Amino acid sequence: MIGLDCAEPTLVFEQWRSELPTLNRLLTHGTFGRLRSSDPPITVPAWASMLSGLDPGQLGFYGFRNRRDYSYEGMTIASGASVKADRVWDVAGKAGKRSVVVGVPQTYPVKPMEGWLVSCFLTPPGAEKFTWPPELKDEIGQVLDGAPYEVDVHNFRTDNKAQLLADLYRMTDKRFKVLHHLLHKPWDFGMVVEMGTDRIHHGFWAFMDPRHRNYVPGNPFENAIRDYYRHVDRLIGELLAQVGDDTLVMVVSDHGAKPMMGAFCINEWLIGQGLLVLKEYPEAQVPLEKCEVDWSRTKVWGSGGYYARMHFNVKGREPQGIIPRAEYNAFVDEMIQRLHATTDQHGRLLGTTAVAPARIYRQTVNIPPDLMVYFGDLSWRALGSVGGGKVHTFENDTGPDDANHDWHGIFIIDDPRRDLGGRRLDGLQLQQVAPTILTALGVPVPPTMTAPVIAWD
Repeated sequence: MIGLDCAEPTLVFEQWRSELPTLNRLLTHGTFGRLRSSDPPITVPAWASMLSGLDPGQLGFYGFRNRRDYSYEGMTIASGASVKADRVWDVAGKAGKRSVVVGVPQTYPVKPMEGWLVSCFLTPPGAEKFTWPPELKDEIGQVLDGAPYEVDVHNFRTDNKAQLLADLYRMTDKRFKVLHHLLHKPWDFGMVVEMGTDRIHHGFWAFMDPRHRNYVPGNPFENAIRDYYRHVDRLIGELLAQVGDDTLVMVVSDHGAKPMMGAFCINEWLIGQGLLVLKEYPEAQVPLEKCEVDWSRTKVWGSGGYYARMHFNVKGREPQGIIPRAEYNAFVDEMIQRLHATTDQHGRLLGTTAVAPARIYRQTVNIPPDLMVYFGDLSWRALGSVGGGKVHTFENDTGPDDANHDWHGIFIIDDPRRDLGGRRLDGLQLQQVAPTILTALGVPVPPTMTAPVIAWD
C-alpha cells in the first residue's frame, strides 16, 4: 500500500496520467476511483480513520490540535499516543501476519508491533526512538551510509523554493531507499506514506494553477509539482519491480488539494458579530491566545487551519460559560446559518459549510469542537489570529501556503495476476480501506470496522 499524502485525483487520473507510466499502468490494469476523505479532510485524523475503520469522533481527535479540557487554554497535539484503536497492522499482527510500516502519520511515539516500523513526520528532530524494533535505527543508518533519515522537510512554508525542492527530493529518495531495504524482510503487509506530495502542493500550487490569484505564466517553478509526481512515479515503479507480480498493490491518498483563494479571519468575524469580546484590541496581528478575552461576554471563539473549529462558551461546561445548555442546539443551528451566509471580500456568498460533530459521527470521544467549518467549501483557509481589523486576507499567518485540502483523494488497486480493465469505482469512502486490506490478507475484519469492503474485483 503506497500512500501519497494529499495526492490529487484530477492530476493523477486525468491531467498528468500519460506522464506517469507506473500509475497509468495500475489504472489501466487495475481499478480506481476518487476516495472521499474523513470529515475533516486533514492528515490527522484521515490516515488513522482510514487504517482503523473508525470515524474521527470514535477516534477522539478532530485535527492536529484538540482541546485537552473545557478550559480556555488547553490544546494538545494528536500524536500516535492519541490513537487507541487497532490499525490494520495491529489486527494483522494478532493473526500472525508481519508488516513493514514506513512514514504513516501518527506512528510516533513508536509502539511495539509485529514487524518493522519507521515513524512519521510528527517525530521530533533528533529523536532517538523512531523505529520498531529500536535497533532498526542503526540498520537504517547503514542503509543511508550514515546520513540522517528525514521524516519531513524542515520548513515547507518558506519563500526559498529552490531549497524546498532540494529538500523534498532528498527526503523522498531516502524514504524509498529505506523502504527497498525493508521489503527484503519477511512481510505480509507493507505500507509507506510519502509526505512530499502534500508539502509540494502547499509550497508550489500557485506556480502551477492558473486559477490561483498569484499564478504567473512561465514562472521558473511552473512544472515543479508535475516533475515531482513524475519522480515519485518512477520510484514507485522501481518498488513494484522489487515486490514482483504476486503482490496486490494499492495506491491511496488521504485527501486531495485545491488552490487556496484566501483566508477568512474567524475570530475577527466573531468580534464583528458580537460573539467574541476582547478586553483590549491588539495593535498588531497576534494569536487569540495572546489576547485578554472577556469570557463573561463571549459566546464563541475559533481555532484556525485548513478548516475552522468553533468552540462555544457553554454555561456549566466552560469556566465562565454563558450559553444556557437548554439553548445549545438552537445556538448550533443559528451559528450554522450565520456561517452559511458568510461572504468574500466582494460580498458574494463563499459557499461555506458547517457541521456539528455530535450530528455526523457515531460517537464523540474526548472533546470535539462544537462546529467544524469549511470556508468556501475548503477554497479558503481559516485564520485564528486577531489584529488589523480585516475579515478577509490573502496572507497566511503561519507562512506561505498555496493550497488547501479537498474532499477527495485517490484510490487505486491492482492485482498483477488479473486484468481488471481500468474500471472506475464510484462512492468510495476512506473508512472502507481498512476492511478491504484485511480481507485481501485473509484476516477476519473486526466488528468495529463497519464500512463495507470495497468490491474491487
